[in-house]
Amino acid sequence: MNTKNNNEEEEELMDLNPEEQEDDNSEDDYFEHQEIVIDGKQSPIRLDKFLMDRLMKISRNRVQNAIRAGSIKVNGKEVKPNFRIKPRHVVEITLPRPPGSDTPLLAENIPLDIRYEDDDLIVVHKPTGMVVHPGPGHDSGTLVNALAYYLQDLPVLDGNTRDRLGLVHRIDKDTSGLLLIAKTDYAMTHLAKQFFDHSIDRTYYALVWGDPEEDQGTVDMNVGRHPRMRQMQTTFPEGEAGKRAVTHYQVLERLYYVSLVKCKLETGRTHQIRVHMKHLGHPLFNDARYGGDKIVKGTVFSKFKQFVENNFKLMPRQALHAKSIGFVHPTTGEKMFFDSELPTDFQDVLERWRSYLASRKSTL
Repeated sequence: MNTKNNNEEEEELMDLNPEEQEDDNSEDDYFEHQEIVIDGKQSPIRLDKFLMDRLMKISRNRVQNAIRAGSIKVNGKEVKPNFRIKPRHVVEITLPRPPGSDTPLLAENIPLDIRYEDDDLIVVHKPTGMVVHPGPGHDSGTLVNALAYYLQDLPVLDGNTRDRLGLVHRIDKDTSGLLLIAKTDYAMTHLAKQFFDHSIDRTYYALVWGDPEEDQGTVDMNVGRHPRMRQMQTTFPEGEAGKRAVTHYQVLERLYYVSLVKCKLETGRTHQIRVHMKHLGHPLFNDARYGGDKIVKGTVFSKFKQFVENNFKLMPRQALHAKSIGFVHPTTGEKMFFDSELPTDFQDVLERWRSYLASRKSTL
């Protein structure tokens, strides 16, 4: 059981080796947004040609795809690539962010659990323990390395050459569940816009410590990097620091000392659910980074302590699973929805808590 004091915990978090660090990018780091107000002396010109001159290192095809995908608007409205802009028009642009590294990507023959695939996208189930994309200490063995091998026969496109290889969002290394992958530049641009607009429907299941007071609620608290413990995120009052983060939660099952909670993300900040649940006083079960890897609620009896430690061994990670994802298909316009089962370790720990609660009731 964790008996470290706060200073020891802080030193440990500050000194994490790269191999022990999780990918620390927020999902909004995967795309960039800007506005351009057309100069009053600008002569009428096609939108795609104007942007070709203004945006660096971007192909005309990619600009046109972005316009058709609705990722580039004029005065808040979708237009065609040949739309002629005029003075004082406002051009809004949301595009996948360029590559963060020129390092060649290693393609590795790693099995992928693909739940759906067509010409535009893939829905893949990521197991716990797999890092999403390469970073310090994780040059290989990541989901992106596996995708590089699986997608090696695709034509070379902007969305398939970057180090993220079609990723428009992410989940933490030790979180299991569904991820959406774009196979074409058009699909990537279209899906990135949906994430930017918060129109993607994502639900997570989390096992948290304690018994939340309300059956459902919303946490609307800015999330940003902790000012001292740089490997952690924390909450901030609006306007002080961080970025706005919104999590809607619903209690699905109360198991006395822990609860199964469904969380629906409105935004996608780094460690958002983990930070918001800690803010409520209900850290995720066995979340070492945010205080869930010790007994937060329960008794002082050694038998209970042993029960909890056995559960920690059974699921040596935070109890968080990306269960479902819904979005609009970038080509067909169809509303797509995919759901996934809880992984075995999560199910086993749930069953043990249910049995514990049943045995506790039988002795009352």
